[in-house]
Amino acid sequence: GHIVRNWKVRWFVLLQDKLLYYKIEGGKKDPSPKGRILLDGCTITCPCLEYENRPLLIKLKTKTNTDYFLECCSREERDSWALDITGAIHAGHPVQVQELHRMKNSFKLLENISLHHIVERMCDSSTGIKLTHNLGQGNRYKETFTGSALVDWLISNSFAVSRFEAITLASMLMEENFIKPVGARSTEATRYSDLSEQFLDDSTALYMFAESSKKNISSKEELQFNISELSGTIVKQGFLVKQGHKRKNWKVRRFVLRADPAFLHYYDPTKEENRPIGGFSLRGCLVSALEDNGVPAGVKGNVQGNLFKIITKNDIHYYIQASSKAERTQWIEAIKPLT
Repeated sequence: GHIVRNWKVRWFVLLQDKLLYYKIEGGKKDPSPKGRILLDGCTITCPCLEYENRPLLIKLKTKTNTDYFLECCSREERDSWALDITGAIHAGHPVQVQELHRMKNSFKLLENISLHHIVERMCDSSTGIKLTHNLGQGNRYKETFTGSALVDWLISNSFAVSRFEAITLASMLMEENFIKPVGARSTEATRYSDLSEQFLDDSTALYMFAESSKKNISSKEELQFNISELSGTIVKQGFLVKQGHKRKNWKVRRFVLRADPAFLHYYDPTKEENRPIGGFSLRGCLVSALEDNGVPAGVKGNVQGNLFKIITKNDIHYYIQASSKAERTQWIEAIKPLT
C-alpha cells in the first residue's frame, strides 16, 4: 500500500500498456479496478531484495518515480510475471522482446567472470548475501543461505541473466569449494554425477561459505610459484580437461607447457588474474596415453575418451582428457622430451 504500508491481496490484469489491480471481495474481484500502473517509461527489478524476509518481490518504478512492490506466490510465478511485464514495457520494441526471451532460455555466462570477485561481493556486509540461522531435518545451522536465495542474489547483482545461468554459476562456486552444502536436502543432491543437478534452486536446500571463503581466500590462492619456473620458453598451450584431486570431477583448464625449466602449469579460464592455480616440474615424470577400452581405477565421472596420464616423480597422478586422439598425441610428444 502507498498510504498504509501493509500488504494486500489484489487481482492483477496485465494489458499492453498498463497493469490493473482489483480488490477481492468474497472470492470475487470488483468490477472496477482499484488502481493502475502505467508501464510507459517503467523500470522493473526482479528479483528485488529490498525486503529481506520477502524473496518473491517484483519492484516497478514508474516514469514519475512511484515505487510499487508486488509479491508473488512462488519464484516460478514471479519470474513469469516479470518476463511478461518486461515484454509489455518494451512492446513497441519487438527486437528487445525477442532478446528477452532468448536470454531467458539461453546459456551464456559473462566473459572473464571471476569466482573470487563473486565471493568477495557475497561476503560484503551491506550488499552481500544475507546469512541466517536455518533449520534442516531438526538441526539448526548458523550463517547459512538457501539455494534459491543465492540464485536470486546472483541475478540481482547482474552475475547472471537467468536462473539457469545462476544455478550453473552457483554449481561452479560449490565445485571450487567456495560454498558447501549443509543439511540433508542439499548434501543428498551432491551424490548426483551430473554437475548441473548438484546445486539446488530451492528454499529448503541450505548452503554456507566454505572455510577458504571465510578467510576470503582459497587454498589455491595460497599457492606460491617461483618466478623462475614461469620464466621458461612456452612450447605449447591450449585447453584440456583435468580431473580434480579431491572431488574427482572434470574441469576445463588452460595448460601451458614450458621448457628451460620444464614445467606444466594450468590456469582457471574463469578467473581474471593470469596466474596458475597449479603446476609441477616435468623432470622425472612419466607420460602415457590411456586406451579408451579401459578406464583406470583412479578415474571417476564423465570420461569422453582421449585420456592420458602424467605421473610426477613424487608419484602424483594427473588424469587429463584431450578433445581428440590427434591432440592427445601432440601433447604427449611435446611433454616427453622435457621429462
